Amino acid sequence: MSAVESYVHFAKQLARTGWYYGLRRITEHQVSRFEASPVKVRITKNAPTARQLLQDVFRFLKDDAALVRQGLLPSIDNEYDSVFLQLRRIKEMLDDLPDAHHRRVAKDGKDIAEDMSIGEQSLSNLPDYYVQNFHYQTGGYLTEQSARLYDLQVETLFLGTSGTMRRQVLKPITEYVQGKAQRNLHMLDVACGTGRFLAQVRQAFPCMPILGIDLSAAYIKEASRYLSRWRNIDLEVGNAERLAVPDDSQDIVTCIYLFHELPPQVRRTVVQEMHRVLKPGGLLVFMDSLQYGDNPDYDGLLEAFPQRFHEPYYRNYLIDDLKGILEVHNLYVQSIHNALLSKVITCLKGTV
Repeated sequence: MSAVESYVHFAKQLARTGWYYGLRRITEHQVSRFEASPVKVRITKNAPTARQLLQDVFRFLKDDAALVRQGLLPSIDNEYDSVFLQLRRIKEMLDDLPDAHHRRVAKDGKDIAEDMSIGEQSLSNLPDYYVQNFHYQTGGYLTEQSARLYDLQVETLFLGTSGTMRRQVLKPITEYVQGKAQRNLHMLDVACGTGRFLAQVRQAFPCMPILGIDLSAAYIKEASRYLSRWRNIDLEVGNAERLAVPDDSQDIVTCIYLFHELPPQVRRTVVQEMHRVLKPGGLLVFMDSLQYGDNPDYDGLLEAFPQRFHEPYYRNYLIDDLKGILEVHNLYVQSIHNALLSKVITCLKGTV
């Protein structure tokens, strides 16, 4: 790819960060208007200043553009929704801020459990740990409104870098796929959410069959809408603890931003399932939040996160032994690297 194309990619990413930075300032201003007193957050660890964080974002986007120039990542622009639809979602997000803030002040992350039927799903058929208002968002992960607003909310929180962090998962996949016929490979994305990452995968690997599984029917519905332009992507509602996928059937398994929202034992069950469905020698690419010590300058941000948002399993995630969990299940870690506020772990399934 030419240097000009990588510069254009970098400029678009910077503009995206600027847009979401402005939107984040608007949301903070709106919250301050009805906030009687700020939610108290106690930080005992190091945390970057706003200036340091923006400098790190700039360097991260620059590194991403360098990967584009090297041909390891494609230049991807997957913002396909119309401006009108984006503006309508922004209004819907801003209108929902008072309800989310009320839950935050009351520390109520369980009001979704009061209704035994959300949308098309019965809560009685879902794990208890899942029936919560994660992030204090209305509807948790179980309503169409939540699915509509999720990506906007996350990108606003992370200054437009969420999609850029996710796309770092493409690099090890690119290296693994090199020299192989894409049509003969099979990829599974565990907890695919609204399908934004799958759009990135499809643009990078246009011929590879892809299956996305998520526990939320509403999020699968949103993913189906968003991915409707792409062929050979199957989407299913399913539990990562019991994947409806045959043994040794997948060449590649990805899992992004799931583990910090799982209880400790469930994480181990999900790893066991991902190992089961991977072919011997198959690739697992895992991405989630940084943990304590991955970047000591960011430990304070990690400490603050579960105080600001309803993340009941996040504190345990920060100290859990991910490498140990993976390798005890015959998934051998090949590399671990940070991607701003996230980290990518690449594993191969043992052949014995």
